[in-house]
Amino acid sequence: MTDTFSPEPPLIHDVPQTISPLVERITAANPSHMTGAGTNTYLIGQNEIAVIDPGPEDEVHTAAIVKAAKGPIRWILCTHTHPDHSPGVPALKAATGAEVIAWSNRNGLKTDRRMRDADRLITDEFELTAVHTPGHAGNHLCFFLEGERLLFTGDHIMQGSTVVITPPDGDMGAYLESLAKVRALTPLAIAPAHGHVITDPNAVIDWYVAHRLEREAQLHGLMIDMGSARIGQLVEAAYVDLDPILIPMAKRSVHAHLRKLAQEGKVEGDGARSVWSTIKPN
Repeated sequence: MTDTFSPEPPLIHDVPQTISPLVERITAANPSHMTGAGTNTYLIGQNEIAVIDPGPEDEVHTAAIVKAAKGPIRWILCTHTHPDHSPGVPALKAATGAEVIAWSNRNGLKTDRRMRDADRLITDEFELTAVHTPGHAGNHLCFFLEGERLLFTGDHIMQGSTVVITPPDGDMGAYLESLAKVRALTPLAIAPAHGHVITDPNAVIDWYVAHRLEREAQLHGLMIDMGSARIGQLVEAAYVDLDPILIPMAKRSVHAHLRKLAQEGKVEGDGARSVWSTIKPN
């Protein structure tokens, strides 16, 4: 087992970068306010390669993945099926003949094998364990690299930013439970789909949880004060000096928090455009 991860170089598009003795990272050229520098694709192994998240449909990125592989690419794994993670699968499969592995067929993704929680991909070089982590997406998987204790988190945990939870597929209660689940794995490091390797995973996970609970308490307090409100009103009250480009994402997160509060019997409402009301305790 190693606890040494290579010092982080800048994220350069479509250039392979060594993360650990078994792992290379290639960042796709799809930067945005949602994807940061771009989507990270990871290659695990040297003799036979597993690829995690081929990224968007991009000929240059697919070619960079194939070129970077030190051996034949045998497996393509997807953390989930959002458009910056799985559309690159068909081209990579066509180029390599690799087996496609994910939680389910969805959003155009066709799997050869479906992985469930605690399922494993075992090779002569490495062992990857699937960890079902619904919250950001219902079909989200993280992958835990045994030995190196490196956790590939997709969009479940990202470096330098929080994660958008978009109902109905996104679920705030499930997300918090999934955060506790991956923390219990005690990873030595996290390899996110966006950003650099995280070498203080417990501190980052604890901050994620604290941030979400603080936001939930803030929104519940606002609901108690206001009695009833629309999501836009709550965003305006809760998010001070928010960049206008981020308002849609804030509305999604507020909606997710309200749904969790509704499940707990604290508020009631019916959708992103409805008026939400406080439920007074008996």
